[in-house]
Amino acid sequence: MSNAETWTVRRILDWTIDYLKQNGSESPRLDAEVLLAHARGCQRIQLYTQYNEPLTEQQRSVMRGLVKRRATAEPVAYLVGHREFFSLDFIVNAHVLIPRPDTEILVINALDACKGIEAPQIVDLCTGSGCVAIALAKNHLKAKITAVDISPEACEVASQNIKKHQVEERVRLLTGDMFSPLPKNVRFDLIVSNPPYIPNAEVSELQADVQKHEPHLALAGGEDGLDFVRKLINDSPIHLNSGGWLMFEISPEQAMVCSELLKAAGYVDVSIKNDLSGQARVVCGKVKP
Repeated sequence: MSNAETWTVRRILDWTIDYLKQNGSESPRLDAEVLLAHARGCQRIQLYTQYNEPLTEQQRSVMRGLVKRRATAEPVAYLVGHREFFSLDFIVNAHVLIPRPDTEILVINALDACKGIEAPQIVDLCTGSGCVAIALAKNHLKAKITAVDISPEACEVASQNIKKHQVEERVRLLTGDMFSPLPKNVRFDLIVSNPPYIPNAEVSELQADVQKHEPHLALAGGEDGLDFVRKLINDSPIHLNSGGWLMFEISPEQAMVCSELLKAAGYVDVSIKNDLSGQARVVCGKVKP
């Protein structure tokens, strides 16, 4: 970036878009706008009314650092420290998966399952940033959620988000492996999870920003990707009330296998829910009443 001309918002956006495009970004304009808004401390929409405003030297320095890191495939959400999910803003860092729109389908179906239950008791396993648990709490004001993750670092991020969204009284956070930290003899109306489901051998083939930067602990699901799914299916019934639901996220090609696993384990009303792009994303099953 030479200093021959003034570095206005418009000029730095144009330069950054071109640079990120050359360095493999699939959404160079969006990336550039999000990073520049962060560097300037403003909303992204405000950039459109500030096209001719020059950047300060400090803003340029911050932007240079962000763009350099983005060019090595570091995710934008980690660079700016937050990501929107279900119309809520969540703190994120490299210890948690970045919340994605596909996972919103899990929240939508969980809320549907809770209709008619005045104060549902819910467990969110592999909670990560806590986005699913908190979205449920914010959209069902009498729901009580227990959120569990094996990673202490992920739990720290979830704790920050629970406090940020002021749901401390209704979202309890536990550190441990899957069902192990759940209280004995307590049953729930619903168990939800976005577990690791990528086959181990495929993790290294994921997009560079995911493979290089997102936590493999939250991605790798065993040889066929279903180690955690099988545990969910096998262990959930003893933690669910009669007629309680289990629902979890998977990749589209796993949907039919997971559906058959649920049926073989005795679940009823088994169904597959599609995400916004029409891909199978969530599998649901109910414990026999």
